[in-house]
Amino acid sequence: MSNNTWDDYAEGWDSNSDVITYAERAFQSLTDAIDCKGARILDFGCGTGLLTEKLSAQASTIVALDPSAKMISVLNDKHLQNVITIQSELTQGLLDQNKHLQTRFDLIVASSALAFVPDYKKTLLLLKQLLTENGRLVQWDWLKKNADAGMGFTGEEIANAFREAGLADIQVSVPFSMRADGNSMEVVMGIATNTR
Repeated sequence: MSNNTWDDYAEGWDSNSDVITYAERAFQSLTDAIDCKGARILDFGCGTGLLTEKLSAQASTIVALDPSAKMISVLNDKHLQNVITIQSELTQGLLDQNKHLQTRFDLIVASSALAFVPDYKKTLLLLKQLLTENGRLVQWDWLKKNADAGMGFTGEEIANAFREAGLADIQVSVPFSMRADGNSMEVVMGIATNTR
């Protein structure tokens, strides 16, 4: 989807009950797995910041990155004290030039974001550069039953991509599911550590 398409969703995003539930369940699955207290966090593909909001009470600082200007505008209107927003695609140039990305992160979260990037493996390599030693990357996306089944990832695709990016201690699980149009859609969660 283009940035403009995401802009179209921004106004009603925070009142969508499915979006709210997804963020709540992602947050719960994260805090069940990782202690986020005092962490410096990057929320990659933050959207309107539903997950950012939940994490801001625990984090020391959150940098929230999203290419959609209108999604970032909604997040900025929440006036979260320890949140810095960046409206941009993730590129090597941004990593090299943005002062808020010069200090590495203890935790990077990507909630329903990595399935939408043009190059998943290249994006993982960029994210890895932003992690501290022993920093963690956590991803949630729709679970595909097989590699040809549309949007999302199989657990194997995530584990292989994490491995290729040089991440370790890889854990893949299905922590929750969502009901949509009478169907149950499972969410896959990947966690990995940057051991350098």
